[in-house]
Amino acid sequence: MPPGMFTADISRRIWEAKYRFRGDDDDRTIEGTWRRIARALAAVEKDPAEWEPRFYRALSGFKFLPGGRIQAGAGTGRRVTLFNCFVMGAIEDSIDGIFDALKEGALTMQQGGGVGYDFSTLRPHGTPANAVGGVASGPVSFMRIWDAMCATLLSTGARRGAMMATLRCDHPDILAFIEAKRSPGQLRNFNLSVLVSDDLVHAVESDAEWLLVFPTTSDGGETTIRRWSGSPEPVPCRIHHRVRARELWDRLMRATYDYAEPGVLFVDRINRMNNLWYREQISATNPCGEVPLPPYGACDLGSINLVPFVRDPFTDHASLDLDAIADAARVAVRMLDNVIDVSRFPLQRQAEMARGSRRIGLGLTGLADAFLMLGRRYDEPDARALAAHVMQTICRTAYGSSIELAREKKAFPFFDREPYLQGAFVSSLPAEIRDAIARHGIRNSHLTAIAPTGTISILANNVSSGIEPVYDFRYRRRVLEVDGTATEYDLTDYALERWRALRGREPPPDHFVTALDLSPAAHVEMQAALQLHVDNSISKTVNVPTDLPFERFKDIYRYAFDRGLKGCTAFRRSPITGSVMESALADAKLCCVPEREAD
Repeated sequence: MPPGMFTADISRRIWEAKYRFRGDDDDRTIEGTWRRIARALAAVEKDPAEWEPRFYRALSGFKFLPGGRIQAGAGTGRRVTLFNCFVMGAIEDSIDGIFDALKEGALTMQQGGGVGYDFSTLRPHGTPANAVGGVASGPVSFMRIWDAMCATLLSTGARRGAMMATLRCDHPDILAFIEAKRSPGQLRNFNLSVLVSDDLVHAVESDAEWLLVFPTTSDGGETTIRRWSGSPEPVPCRIHHRVRARELWDRLMRATYDYAEPGVLFVDRINRMNNLWYREQISATNPCGEVPLPPYGACDLGSINLVPFVRDPFTDHASLDLDAIADAARVAVRMLDNVIDVSRFPLQRQAEMARGSRRIGLGLTGLADAFLMLGRRYDEPDARALAAHVMQTICRTAYGSSIELAREKKAFPFFDREPYLQGAFVSSLPAEIRDAIARHGIRNSHLTAIAPTGTISILANNVSSGIEPVYDFRYRRRVLEVDGTATEYDLTDYALERWRALRGREPPPDHFVTALDLSPAAHVEMQAALQLHVDNSISKTVNVPTDLPFERFKDIYRYAFDRGLKGCTAFRRSPITGSVMESALADAKLCCVPEREAD
């Protein structure tokens, strides 16, 4: 296939509707789009003429897929951000603070960024609001205001909204948060995730009592000490309720079983493994969950598409070109680092955080299709081992490239050599990488993340998304056209199309499996195998059959915790959720389909 040639009509339509810049006469082909992106990102180099063709070669043939905001905005001159998503600042527990936070979110979404919020700072429903002599309505009620704001922005023709809401597992309104989506139509512009602490998991294991608490400044009532969201030090918290930990956990899992939310974020592990553990407290993520971020942190994402690196597909000597993948990773790190200097930011605090940490998230996509072309079955140990080896290659190459960038352009401003090297993830890297960081510093605080890549994978001729297995080999999907109308397309998975082109009517082999052919454990094991080489996190959905009994479903999140994941999301088709593809078709603007993508 010549580089850049679309083999699926939907891919061309996606490009025309979302990524083609009509203000540039050169942007009349996908190759023109690649030239625009390469030119824009090379402009900040000392020698743009050297780097523009190298950036173009990385993009050509869909080998490297920058995040959707980069592809849509780089080089256009529009007042948009090139960062897909942001985590917003702590919400002050006052009317002024709440609506200041709402305004910041609206400004960010207006420029194309998704947003994540931790609502744990808002007092629980029914507690006194002494300043006005009333009672608080609770965080879930205020989330509805954000939901309406997002829907209003959508009605103006902006890109679809994407929001993440998190709440601590010890907040007194946690049950209301867990049940928030039980009624169809509620909070449709949000993804929800519970911040699960290690203590809750251990309390569930021992069937212990669990305290629901909230910070207090008064002396009355029984209190305990907790480090709370938005507080740099532990604070006194009033005990509002006592519940059985297993009862709370069962309510969480039953909600997920019935309507696919909330997901979970293992917040203590996230903070332990954070490369900037010495200066950040994280309690929220971007809308898809692959990048845990501090207040005003931003997502700068890109994915290496494994499919173009498969040599001799569907043969006994099929292989993956790891050297070429490493070459692509080296260039991709530089491109994503340049995004930080090229991009606009909706808020000054976002610019300060992005430029201070220079966080990026390089990942992969097309994993399942690469497996099919290599003759590997997704749920077999050798497939997981190969995936881990690929991600290890990307990770170590990315760290090496960032060290070289630090030698050339200086380390990121928040870099503090000794505590950075003591970080749990950095300590797991090979000695030669740690020694090089000690000598030269490193350009980017974080380097790897695996995003869902739903739309940009369709752009790349409908390769499988992120590290997900193929959901179905044939399905229909609705796409919003440039004029706002919607068109439905019949899609065939890329690997199946390739198989038919080579083998005609010959039935595909037994390793052509879909997400619903796999056990829940197989989904979790694949995510766990790659998390070892990812310093941010991974967005993945554990898709399970409708008829999977609740008794087999209810332990998915605990198994994910045991296997070292930073978060987990599960999806079971039900009368509320519908199927994955039907959910996407029902309203293409909504963020909260199981792909959980922001673009």
